[in-house]
Amino acid sequence: MAVFFTEAVPLLLVLVLPLSVHAGFFSSFMGLLVQETQEEELAVQVDNSARYTPLLAAALAADPQKAIGGGDVTTVDGALVSTGPVGADEIAASENSGGEISVYTVREGDALSQIAEMYGVTTNTILWANDISKASAIQPGDTLVILPIVGVRHVVKDGDTLSTILEKYDADYDEVLAYNNLTSEHTLSVGDELMIPGGEINTPQKVAARPAPTKSSGVASKGALVHPLPGSVRTQGIHGYNGVDLAAPYGTPIRAAASGEVIVSKPSGWNGGYGTYIVIRHSNGTQTLYSHNSSNTVSAGDYVTQGQTIGYVGSTGRSTGNHVHFEVRGGNNPF
Repeated sequence: MAVFFTEAVPLLLVLVLPLSVHAGFFSSFMGLLVQETQEEELAVQVDNSARYTPLLAAALAADPQKAIGGGDVTTVDGALVSTGPVGADEIAASENSGGEISVYTVREGDALSQIAEMYGVTTNTILWANDISKASAIQPGDTLVILPIVGVRHVVKDGDTLSTILEKYDADYDEVLAYNNLTSEHTLSVGDELMIPGGEINTPQKVAARPAPTKSSGVASKGALVHPLPGSVRTQGIHGYNGVDLAAPYGTPIRAAASGEVIVSKPSGWNGGYGTYIVIRHSNGTQTLYSHNSSNTVSAGDYVTQGQTIGYVGSTGRSTGNHVHFEVRGGNNPF
């Protein structure tokens, strides 16, 4: 009878050992074979586990809300808008490069002070530029124009009166009251700070430095911008945010200086002294502004082509005659 073993040594042991110990031997021997088989199977399982288990796995946060930071960046009517989480104090205020005008849509839970901080302006800047009487008046869904203000900060000194301050900076009475949330009965105290929007020190040298009125043409400057009001008279050179004043008869068509998207079109109101005005954003990132219009023919979100009529000359807002205040924000004003 043939007996087969995988190893020669166990066969010799079986032949040599006495019959009385054969049963114990076989029991021990089979135990060793089973143990060896189990170790081999375990090694295969470990190898397969190492082969198929991912080495890098994403950790899961216990509270996903803790991962929220900063705000989404979207556009509303073509303008860059910050729509950060409500109450997100950690949103850093950003400076408006080149005096860029932004548009913000109010969300549930927004406070005007938070919006102002987000854009690096004061609450009065937003109130004044949007014809809002108080901060609590804003409602979800309102569209706010964030209009950076050019002006002078004046600290009231002994002997100052509102009249002398207005005269010093060639400022507008109603404008200063509105921006600083003052009434005509307000009494100034030494140490009070006033922001004078559009203020500039009224000196003979400054007046003399203003360029004389010149006749303008519709020729583009180096192919970049066409004149918004061909045939007009320039009555004031660079002032405010890189702006010039171009006078023409009431109702004269105003042209888009370049193609772009209308991001602001205010059909009425004071609007920070601009009155009825338009802002167009162009493909190179610059913005052009046309203000004091009698009326606008375009709306926010419209796309206009260079030379297209966008409104008509008027004298709305802070104005003393029919003209267009034309600004180039983020670029050179060739006119």
